Amino acid sequence: MSLRTFAEPFLRVLGLGLGALWVAVAQAQADAAVAPDALVKDVTLEVVEIIAKDKEIKSGDRAKLIQVVDAKVLPHFNFNAMTALAMGQSWRKATPEQKKRLTEEFRILLVRTYASALAAYSEQRFEFLPLRARPTDTDVTVHVRVIQPGAQPMPIDYSMEKTAAGWKAYDVMVGGVSLVANYRTEFNATVRQSGVDALIQALAAKNAAGPGPGR
Repeated sequence: MSLRTFAEPFLRVLGLGLGALWVAVAQAQADAAVAPDALVKDVTLEVVEIIAKDKEIKSGDRAKLIQVVDAKVLPHFNFNAMTALAMGQSWRKATPEQKKRLTEEFRILLVRTYASALAAYSEQRFEFLPLRARPTDTDVTVHVRVIQPGAQPMPIDYSMEKTAAGWKAYDVMVGGVSLVANYRTEFNATVRQSGVDALIQALAAKNAAGPGPGR
């Protein structure tokens, strides 16, 4: 199974919530005291408005979407943690240089796939569920439901940890399916068959190809 075949159907749904969660949050990011559920709600509503009003994005300007995702979305993920989780046991087989390359390529992959998912954005409504956590908790789950016309609500659960730089996501579950767990299956299969370098090469090839029209 190719990375594209594996990732895109999942990320098409994921991007609706995940991309909407993180765009345009410069002020909120800087304030580590902002509650994670408040951050989710504020940023989701803000990005929905951006997508609805930006004529270039609505007309299919993929380059602008990629720039937005790269600059505004991905700084709010803990990519070291996400890559390690996605690699699972294979992470221990990687050298420090390989880990660095894997994290870089994983980041680029998500930039491209999130941009593709955002490009397919249509009118959605979001329901933000109350956060069940203590004020002292540093690892929480923020629950959101995407209300889709003619379909069952899609639950999106954000696993978030509080760091010195504020709240960051290290996993996302869409409809009960974990992003990192899905990548772990694909990544470990490649490592078992061909080694860590082969996985790096596969990710780099996918990223070099770019999102392309309609991807």
